[in-house]
Amino acid sequence: MNTVLWVIVPYLSIVVFVGGLIWRHRYDKFGWTTRSSQLYESAVLRWGSPLFHFGVLLVLIGHVVGLLVPKSWTEAVGISEHSYHLMAVFLGTVAGMCTLIGMAILIARRRLVGPVFAATTRNDKAMYVVLGSVIVLGLLATVRANALGDGYDYRETVSPWFRSLFYLSPDPEVMAEVPLGFQLHVLAAFVLFAFWPFTRLVHAFSAPVGYLTRPYVVYRSRDPHPGLRAPRPGWDTIPSSGRRTAAR
Repeated sequence: MNTVLWVIVPYLSIVVFVGGLIWRHRYDKFGWTTRSSQLYESAVLRWGSPLFHFGVLLVLIGHVVGLLVPKSWTEAVGISEHSYHLMAVFLGTVAGMCTLIGMAILIARRRLVGPVFAATTRNDKAMYVVLGSVIVLGLLATVRANALGDGYDYRETVSPWFRSLFYLSPDPEVMAEVPLGFQLHVLAAFVLFAFWPFTRLVHAFSAPVGYLTRPYVVYRSRDPHPGLRAPRPGWDTIPSSGRRTAAR
């Protein structure tokens, strides 16, 4: 069972994650979007969206540092384990709470605002369940181990095991000794990764790179006669038709 949970499940999740992103980009480019609902409602979105996205960003940075950066590296730059632990627990808890509150606002908005609820699919609902489970399990594990318990240093167990996945030599026995709360959080995260490419979360891998090389958009007037206002700098007037075209 340890081999299934801590070797097969992680690699299966990674394969589905990478393959799903390739498939989605190849066959569903027009569906690669957030399906924004800002046109339906923006007042509540203005509060929930920044809380959620900034919280997720801080959580992601914390996980990257905690899982991928060995303890010896942070100690080499002068950050003691005690200082790192206090900073990670405090910032991680604050970031997790911001993410959870922001997501709660967004879910309430989707349920209570009619047009937004009508635009919500079953896939969106399942995504919120999985994402919310990952966040709640992570917060519970952190608070239970560090605020209510004696503390737990996941950098001694979870982090080396996670890095070993990329070395293709994971040791499932290491994760067998991890507290149950952290185990559930890790498993829920791999379920989220496998589900990620098939949800609106794919927009996290989007960037407006095409705008840097996109040609100018040419606007032409329908009025056959030039107006009284002088043309804008950078635009040339075509005398024969009175239309304007972009000058490059």
